[in-house]
This record gives sequence, structure tokens and C-alpha cells, in this order.
Amino acid sequence: MHGNGSTGKNRPRLVFWELTTGCNLRCVHCRASATELMSPDDLNYQECCDIVDQIAEYAPLILVLSGGEPLWRRDVFDIARRATGKGIRVALATNGTLVDEAMAQRIEESGILRVAISLDGADRITHDTFRGQSGAFDAAIAGLKHLSELGISTQINTSVARHNVHQLPDILKLAQSLGVDAFHIFLLVPVGCGLTIAEEQSIRGDEYEQILNWFYDRSIDSGLELKATCAPHYYRIMRQRRAEARRAGLAVPELASHGMHAVTRGCLAGSGVCFISHEGKVYPCGYLPVEAGDLRRQPFREVWEGAEVFLDLRDPDRLEGKCGICEFKQVCLGCRARAFGMMGDYLAEEPFCVYQPRGTEGPERHV
Repeated sequence: MHGNGSTGKNRPRLVFWELTTGCNLRCVHCRASATELMSPDDLNYQECCDIVDQIAEYAPLILVLSGGEPLWRRDVFDIARRATGKGIRVALATNGTLVDEAMAQRIEESGILRVAISLDGADRITHDTFRGQSGAFDAAIAGLKHLSELGISTQINTSVARHNVHQLPDILKLAQSLGVDAFHIFLLVPVGCGLTIAEEQSIRGDEYEQILNWFYDRSIDSGLELKATCAPHYYRIMRQRRAEARRAGLAVPELASHGMHAVTRGCLAGSGVCFISHEGKVYPCGYLPVEAGDLRRQPFREVWEGAEVFLDLRDPDRLEGKCGICEFKQVCLGCRARAFGMMGDYLAEEPFCVYQPRGTEGPERHV
């Protein structure tokens, strides 16, 4: 028997929507393999409105408008207004380079609650090299400042890979100095353009553990909302560290249970999260290229409640390898996209995890 459809825990919490693959940058790691031109296959405005209306059945939830570069679409604010008018909380994920004073004003007027801007380095050279355009760093910083001046909640997203892992403390300091509300890190998943750089750029094994332990410490003392994405191990580490603190008699802060900063569990692909492509195809997440449905042919409810891949991902008992026997599987689940990208099976064990489940023997697996 498969999962329980839309009821209870399997309502969507976050829907990521790639409005277009059109973009003004050429990022090394781009999942969308963006191009300068908008695709003729992009959903048109009326199709977008229909999808918003279908998603609104599940409101309240958070709809993240992304791309490519979502500001490349002239109707992005009309789409945002339609969603906010139906009780959906809307966020915007942008590279920030197009956010001047006038654009920031339009973002505010559309009802968008938070804007996430990507910074992939603590300095111009690192960020601009990764983003494929000189001046991208300064333009992103300027965009953040324009948004902050209007009181719009801001967030910095950082894709962590070999080129910038040593800069994480400095990126965090930059985030603090800019007065953003949140700092989210994304551990590289080998998909799209990321496939070509995954081997030499990926963070693995013990280093992964060190980064996430550092990140947990900063979640307590940084004064910002910190969240690790595509890093489900963080939810194991968080619980291990909190248990250690309790045993030592230390105070353990409460975890947020709702809103942008909610602490849920590791991989939410297909169970609390899904991704809609610029063509209306639905996937468990933006990094797991197993199609769940097509909104040009099926309603969102049908896809969300009945797609085979979603039902698989909602059942932790289907996990294989050491993920299947791990005592933390209910809170971690391993990155299903990474399992698919490297093992060819979205239910296989997480290939970047060195944790040995209780009761297993043999040497730790370092990858």
C-alpha cells in the first residue's frame, strides 16, 4: 500500500517553479542549463494562471518563483499577484543582478514575501567566475540593498562546492553585514551542467560532516535563519548535536515548526516539495529528473496525490542500502537526487554519507 495522498504530512510545503530557462548569466552549476533567450516551450500566462489556481487548493504553502532568471519574464509579477491573492506565500529566487530600485519597488508591490539572491563567493572574483559574468557580484549586492531599503525580507543562497567551501565563514559574515534574514547553503547535486563539474567540485565524506557541524554551530550563534538544502545529513547531525547538548545539561533551543524557517526533515522531494519546469512538467525536486506528471495534460492534484515516484518517495521503508536500515532515516532519508544521479536509482543509499547506521559493521565508506 502506498502513502496517504494529500492528507496530513503529505501536503506540499514548498513548490519550486522554474518560470523560464531564460537568463542573463551563465552559471557553471546551472540546473536549468540556462540560455539568453526565453524558450518557446515556456508556459504562457494563462497556463501559469491555471497552475496557480490548482496549487492554491493546497494553500497555505510557499511558492518559490525561480528560473533561469524569473525576472526575465515580464509577467512574473502578475503571476505572483495571482498567487498571493489566493493565499499562497510567494518567494522569488533570483541572481539579483536585475534588481534596481524600480525592480525592487515592483517586487514589493506584487506581494512577494521574501527574495533569495544567490552569492557563490565572498568576493567578486569567486562569485563572478562561478556566475560567468564580470560585475555579477556587485550587482547582486546592490540588489540586496535595494530590497532591504524597502523592508523586503531577504535571503542569501550559496551553492557549496570545492571553489568556495573555504569561504563559507566569510560569506556568512557578508550575509550578516548586509542585514539579510536567512542564509541557506546548497550542496552540489550532480545534474544538468553540474554533471560536468561534479567530480572535481563536489564536497564528500568527512568534509561534508565538518561543514554541516560548522553550520549547526552557526545556526545557534549567527543571529540568522540557517538552512541546509540538498544536505539531508544535516537533519541527522542536528539531532545528534542536540542530544549531546541535552546529555551535557545545556539549553537546547526550540526548532521552528512553520513558515520559511521551519525545521522539517532531510529530503522532502515528493513528500513536502516538488518542482515545476518551465514546460509544466512536475518532478520531485529540481535535481531529480524523474517526471511525475505534466500540468499541460493533468491537474496538479492528480500529480501530487497519485504520481508513482511521489508515492515511492513518501515511504521511507522503500529506501535501500544503509539508508534503509539507518535509525535516522525518518529525519534524513538521504538525498534522493544524488542517489539517482550517481547510482541510477532514487531509492538507493545516499552516496555521499559516511555515517554507519547502528548495528552495522565494517569500515566507514568514504566517497
